[in-house]
Amino acid sequence: MKPAKPSRSSFHRIRGLHYHVRRWGPPEGPPLFLLHGWMDVSASFQFLVDALEGPWQCIAPDWRGFGLSGWDEGDYRFADYLGDLDALLDLYADGVPAPLLGHSMGGNIACLYAGVRPERVSHVVSLEGFGLPASCPEEAPGRYRRWLDELKTPAAFSEYASLEAVAARLRKNNPRLTEEQARFLAPHWARPEPDGRVRLVSDPKHKRVNPVLYRLEEAIACWRRIEAPVLWVLGEESTLAHQYRNAPEEFERRRAAIARLRVETLADAGHMMHHDQPRALARRVEAFLMES
Repeated sequence: MKPAKPSRSSFHRIRGLHYHVRRWGPPEGPPLFLLHGWMDVSASFQFLVDALEGPWQCIAPDWRGFGLSGWDEGDYRFADYLGDLDALLDLYADGVPAPLLGHSMGGNIACLYAGVRPERVSHVVSLEGFGLPASCPEEAPGRYRRWLDELKTPAAFSEYASLEAVAARLRKNNPRLTEEQARFLAPHWARPEPDGRVRLVSDPKHKRVNPVLYRLEEAIACWRRIEAPVLWVLGEESTLAHQYRNAPEEFERRRAAIARLRVETLADAGHMMHHDQPRALARRVEAFLMES
């Protein structure tokens, strides 16, 4: 697959780590920050970028521990992604409030950051990043015990015989992904090693359980401070959408925390909606950015 809009890479020292940032579009164009999800990479937004019609300068980091960015020596804390985003906005937004589009984990980062630094964010688009399931304090002992147990064994991902095998696995994970899309994504997700095996480029420590419980009330407190307009998009066929259909009161609790919120559902799309329906998603995103 030949991208309609080729990307270019920049590398920076961000908070002590070697950081990769992928960019598309004219450097003088209005910035649009694209924040990928867990176990994903910046190149995942290629199909969406190709479908955008405006002269955006799209700016997509590989989060620490993912893609071509450096790995953390210890565990990964969610707060560090907020710190990294703050530094990236210093580099690329030049003090002007900027739009953030995040998928899954990236959407959660965008929503939290928009409440913590409301003056720095003009718009938020969250693709299925509506917070994690609520936890309770009674879960803490078991979570800490599991984390301690996992520390005793080095984390590792599965290995693959070839990039073609990686592409096949991507299509197994998301049957809507075309062969052409999968072949494009595979070398961004994995790389051949000298021993002939193919390994994922991300840090396997991401597989470890987070010893710190997710506290939904803290996230909601941040969301209440968001001043920018927010668009939440669900994939009609995603597992998350089905969960919220079965627990509408839980979804409404989260919706109520954001003052200027629009919620839309994207037809014929799962969780990876930027792969499944990039053109339809691009139309919705640009309409939101231009109307709000």
